[in-house]
Amino acid sequence: MSENIISVKNLRKEYHDAAEATVALDSVTFDIAQGSFVAIMGPSGSGKSTLLHLLGLLDAPSSGTYHFNGKNITSYSGNELADLRNREVGFVFQAFNLLARTSVMENVKLPLMYSDDIPEAEWDERAAQAIEAVGLSNRINHDQSELSGGERQRVAIARALVTDPDVIFADEPTGNLDSKSGKNIMSILQRLNEKEGKTVVLITHETATADHAERIIRLMDGKIESDEKVKNRLTAESEYVK
Repeated sequence: MSENIISVKNLRKEYHDAAEATVALDSVTFDIAQGSFVAIMGPSGSGKSTLLHLLGLLDAPSSGTYHFNGKNITSYSGNELADLRNREVGFVFQAFNLLARTSVMENVKLPLMYSDDIPEAEWDERAAQAIEAVGLSNRINHDQSELSGGERQRVAIARALVTDPDVIFADEPTGNLDSKSGKNIMSILQRLNEKEGKTVVLITHETATADHAERIIRLMDGKIESDEKVKNRLTAESEYVK
């Protein structure tokens, strides 16, 4: 059995204002094995976005423990979390979050500029390889504004890949796409998981999207409602990437 790349125990997150404390996550405990594909589902307000921020090293829990890639990061400082995030985590967001008036190549190279581990001499080659991996080599010098929504999301995946992270967090990656483009994105994520061994954590409210994962963790009111393997897993085929 693969060792766990993510392990959280009794994770709790509270937000405080002048009047009261709001509990966004309460007693959340689970493990994610290295090389697995897990979807996290839940309605609006269930805590899934808060959980993504904690798992993706964007925020710290109020209490509980978090082991990431064998490290107990519960008490890491903001700078330590940022360093770990830059080296070992990739993000794909619903809104793409690409730089305006910037080429595909420059968008994909962006994370490399914050890396102390990858020499600048390797940036262009790494970016080109990541762009090829998502089937966009023919658009490498195009401005991101010239791309379709599905192509922009593929650029976002290439950007997430360029530092060779251990985990890819995909936050509603098909939410702004038509069904055909969405299937292409899910095909790429499945291939990265199955052929390249990337751990993929998918946040979604769509059952049809979640069923491309191996396992679904469902949240409700900040707690785990269910945690089950996908019985009839969907396989997506991409017309761009084989």
